[in-house]
Amino acid sequence: MKEVVLITGAGGLVAKELAKKLEKDYTIRFLTRKKKHENEFEWDLSNGTIDENAFESISHIIHLAGANISEKRWTDERKKELISSRIDSANLILKTLQKKNIKLKSFITASGINYYGTKTTDKIFTEKDGPGNDFLSEVVILWERAADDFKEQNLAERVVKIRTAVVLSEKDGALKKMLPTIKSGIGSPLGSGKQYMPWIHIKDICSIYEFALKNSEIDGAYNAVSPQHITNEDLTKKTAEVLGKPLFMPNVPSFVLKLIFGELADALLEGSRASSQKIQEAGFHFEFPDLTITLKDLLKK
Repeated sequence: MKEVVLITGAGGLVAKELAKKLEKDYTIRFLTRKKKHENEFEWDLSNGTIDENAFESISHIIHLAGANISEKRWTDERKKELISSRIDSANLILKTLQKKNIKLKSFITASGINYYGTKTTDKIFTEKDGPGNDFLSEVVILWERAADDFKEQNLAERVVKIRTAVVLSEKDGALKKMLPTIKSGIGSPLGSGKQYMPWIHIKDICSIYEFALKNSEIDGAYNAVSPQHITNEDLTKKTAEVLGKPLFMPNVPSFVLKLIFGELADALLEGSRASSQKIQEAGFHFEFPDLTITLKDLLKK
């Protein structure tokens, strides 16, 4: 009998790819806003409703739900949504587990590498370091605190927090957004281009979730970030190189990005490095630790 894994954030790239990876060994269910398939169950955060049938006989939850950080300008309303989509969703799940008297083997949640702040610095952050003091740090602190409640309330034997870097995929996210301009020969780095950009291949982030799921000794926070540190300029240049495209346009000025994106521009113009040593020492091996190999794999089609 396969163990049941309930995944939130069904429409996201990681959820879709992860489900494919796990379906051989686990029974997969999704929580989604609109049911389309038999293994999907609806929930509605605005109304605080959830289909409790999703929780029958479950052993694990992988919590990936959360509004996209870089999709819209950070208005006060948007900031509330970014926090609510992560914290309120976790709290709704927690209350449902309490109501049904269910204790999970594991609650594994997405988190953000922005825990450490977005300020560019020479420091390489580890899980022993404390949080930063900007908006994204605040989001991640609240996000992880909501996850820790599952263990504190004795609703999960362990809680794993995956502090995720920028996920590189040709299907969605930062890389996909860069491709049209680079393919057109007008791509360019953002701001100084010297800001660090923690990153991870889509296959590796899915493998980290699988690793966390299958290894019961994995507990607490882990940086999900490639061991190779790159800058925004590195990513832009390497992408152009792999695509065989010229890169001669000047960098996009910081003030232009701030005019377009407002406070969100800070997340694009600043960045710090983070260590992947802890997850590697736990026994995880990156399939794509190198940027050039990563881009060739993603863009080979």
